[in-house]
Amino acid sequence: MSDAETLRIYDDKAADYAAQNQDYLSQDPRLHGFIAACPTGGRVLDLGCGPGTSAAVMAAAGLQPDAMDASSEMVALANALKGVTAWQAVFSEISGTARYDGVWANFSLLHAPRAAFPQHLAAIKQSLKTGGIFYIALKLGKGEARDALGRLYTYFEEDELKDLLMTAGFTVKDCAYGESKGLDGTMARWISVACHG
Repeated sequence: MSDAETLRIYDDKAADYAAQNQDYLSQDPRLHGFIAACPTGGRVLDLGCGPGTSAAVMAAAGLQPDAMDASSEMVALANALKGVTAWQAVFSEISGTARYDGVWANFSLLHAPRAAFPQHLAAIKQSLKTGGIFYIALKLGKGEARDALGRLYTYFEEDELKDLLMTAGFTVKDCAYGESKGLDGTMARWISVACHG
């Protein structure tokens, strides 16, 4: 993610975002499903980690989480949590081969431009060990737009997302759906897809 306005908003609202998501993420069944699908002590990447809440839950469960986010304020919050190592980076800086047992991209890649999405998925696929798990969650819809706060989003429909994942070499395992209130106060429909590399 490299949209300057989106990054500015996350820097400004980092504490608010952390407060809103703390309890929800620690109890998220999707996160616990991701943890259960990874080997004990496995190395995982929290891609677009935000304030590090998910990575902290992973660490407490015995995984070794790496965490990256483009927002410096989010990275600072994440690094303050026990067991979390976070650094500032954008999606185009995903690197490594067969490094991770799992990659968790929870409502992060929805800020990537649609044109860059295939290359990000390819880099994630390459970073995963054979059979590694990949969870991705995005808001459902079409096109690109800014929300009420000014953050830039890229929306996908289910079929388009699944096609992109399969083209990148992932095997779709299952999907979860929901609707929840975002930082901007509006309700949005979303999809979460669990894949194997």
